[in-house]
Amino acid sequence: MIVLKRVLVLLVICFSLAGCTSLGQKTAKVNDRATKKVENHKPAPLPQKEEEKEEIPQAEPVPYNGPIEHIFFHPLVVYPELAFDGDTMAQGYDEWFVTVSEFNKIVESLYKRNYILIKMSDLFEEKENNGKKELVKRQLMLPAGKKPLILSVDDINYYPYMLQNGNVYKLINNKDGKIASYSKDPEGNEVISEENEIVPLLNSFTETHPDFSLNGAKGILALTGYEGVLGYRTNQPTAEGESEGAKTIIAKLKEEGWEFASHGYGHLATKTISLSTLKRDADRWKKEVEPLTGATNIYIYPFGSSVLPNDPKFKYLETLGFKIFCSVGPNAYLSYTQEYAMMDRVHIDGMALEKQRHIVDRFFDSSLVLDNERFKYKSN
Repeated sequence: MIVLKRVLVLLVICFSLAGCTSLGQKTAKVNDRATKKVENHKPAPLPQKEEEKEEIPQAEPVPYNGPIEHIFFHPLVVYPELAFDGDTMAQGYDEWFVTVSEFNKIVESLYKRNYILIKMSDLFEEKENNGKKELVKRQLMLPAGKKPLILSVDDINYYPYMLQNGNVYKLINNKDGKIASYSKDPEGNEVISEENEIVPLLNSFTETHPDFSLNGAKGILALTGYEGVLGYRTNQPTAEGESEGAKTIIAKLKEEGWEFASHGYGHLATKTISLSTLKRDADRWKKEVEPLTGATNIYIYPFGSSVLPNDPKFKYLETLGFKIFCSVGPNAYLSYTQEYAMMDRVHIDGMALEKQRHIVDRFFDSSLVLDNERFKYKSN
């Protein structure tokens, strides 16, 4: 009889616990449906005991005098079903963008191949000489065996067309005080994530792999101005609030090792436009964008459309304080004098992944990087 009573008590307890679990699951589902905003955060790692912590041994820095690689991306495709959907923008997205999955695999490969991120300011500094600013090449010091890499991101302005075609909408500070992206998924739900754009992804990767970054270096953000910056519509007449929002994010980005470059105000092809058009465009960038980013001496040619140092357009850009000019090319090219530096960047995009694999095979194996989602929607 006593045994029977104990069994009955145990059964009651088990049913009670099962009921609580079921209720909790139902409540969670209701709450999930009730909220539209989604925060994609990684769970905080469990604290380790002191004796369990392992420090990554840092190799002694040695002088590096070899080639300097520079690669560039555009904002990531987060929603392939919107990017590769067969509309008028689909071909451009297929050629000039990579997906989140592709970017993550590329970064992993770069790390395994011993590349290390550096800043442009690790290569050059400006010094005053008889009242004139001169460009001085610094001696790059790297851990033995590491290869320097500059990474830049073009058009991280989030133009209106991007919002309809699978990119995120803007960069923000999330509730944890970290840089995150804001977007809306294809169902219209608001998404705040640290896993949907290059900036937070690279911040996270270098946090867990500090030997992938020299002194906290991340990359260069190349900004236009005609549709604002970083998703903030600073180009509009009533843009005071937008400008303050952009300045807050920019200050945070600089703290985290990001640099900024001019990508022209209106994304005009420098080689083909007239000198007067270039002057208006460059002046407007200095007037509207530089107060947000601070001064920069880096000019990244829109479309890779470059001009030579004897061109009046080049000389005018020099008068505005630009000294480092970046174009597009398949190899690690860098030429410099005391007046200027010219550098080529390798484009990392769908075109390179699918049709020009030979120019990126020193960085990664395209066949292992390509995202099946790209082809899934292209074939429909």
